[in-house]
Amino acid sequence: MLSYIEISKENLLHNFALMKSLVKGDVKMVSVVKANAYGHGQNEVVDILDGVTDYFQVDDFRELEILRKITKKKILVLGYVAKDEMKKALEHEGILGVYDEKQILALDSISKELGRKAIVHVKIDAYLGRQGVMPEKVEEMVNCLKNCENIVVDGIYSHFANIEDTTDFSHAQKQINAFEVALKIFEKAGFDNLKTHMSASSGIMAWEKNEGVSKLVRPGLSLYGMWPSEDLRNKLENENFKLKPVMRWVSHIAQIKTVPKGYSIGYGLTFVTDEITKIAVIPQGYSDGFDRGLSNLGEVLIKKKRCRILGRVAMNMFVVDVSHLADVLNEDEVVLLGKQGNQEITAEEIAEKIDTINYEITTRVLALLPRIVR
Repeated sequence: MLSYIEISKENLLHNFALMKSLVKGDVKMVSVVKANAYGHGQNEVVDILDGVTDYFQVDDFRELEILRKITKKKILVLGYVAKDEMKKALEHEGILGVYDEKQILALDSISKELGRKAIVHVKIDAYLGRQGVMPEKVEEMVNCLKNCENIVVDGIYSHFANIEDTTDFSHAQKQINAFEVALKIFEKAGFDNLKTHMSASSGIMAWEKNEGVSKLVRPGLSLYGMWPSEDLRNKLENENFKLKPVMRWVSHIAQIKTVPKGYSIGYGLTFVTDEITKIAVIPQGYSDGFDRGLSNLGEVLIKKKRCRILGRVAMNMFVVDVSHLADVLNEDEVVLLGKQGNQEITAEEIAEKIDTINYEITTRVLALLPRIVR
């Protein structure tokens, strides 16, 4: 097996415990495993966290269906569930996020047909501008839900837009205020003891740690050892709060050869050697999630040393310069992401090179690559 993903069980549990240490009292942990657990492998991650987390969270029915086969824990489904998926979602005991009257009425009707109650959490769009009930429409939503005999409102939630920016809390406070107003409207209408939640990883670090009053929190990228922002990283690492990366992306050299000066490498002739060069072919490419933007820019680790990418990253392979490695051999280990010896390539490093965010790097890793728990 030339290419695979290694998952550190120890680091995943370390990060979970670290995030749990930031919340107060009997706050429940919702481990976010959507998008194939941010690319780490949903089943592998769930198997590790099943004994410690209170809930799991996914985005859609397809993820719920897969997840329910391996866990009996409560599962929040906070993305859109189509009408023709609602019946099976309820049969799989998904707790659905709701925010639209037509959606709620359809769910109420399907629940009646099934002879069971639908448990829901209501999403408030507290100035994020995505899914959710607009603040001025909350009372209308309350009236709709009061008329639905087959729906149990178990929770109310929202999501921060920019709380990872620790230099300006004004928008986060505006969101908190809007959410609290919505919560009071629900409570006044008789919806008591609702499970409230606003905080993902950044909210836990920036708000729950000091002032938060949520009953649930939803750590996602932090579980996998990634930071929401450098601001939060700098602040918390000074307090000896250290997340540990969970993913290590490994491949092996498929060919080694020496090419002459003036030899073009890869599609588009974007790199031409200026001297005799020893190259290694790595059997991964953009179809595996290794971004084409790393062409002539990225690096990998071989023999505990950095090796730069030459030419374009192709669909299934790319080439690196190994001229500086004396004893490199075919099938030697190549690390695309993670540690090798005292060297490390991080998701943050790759993200900076291609102008994106750290968890896009892991989330895009091909789901078909084997995940191996270490």
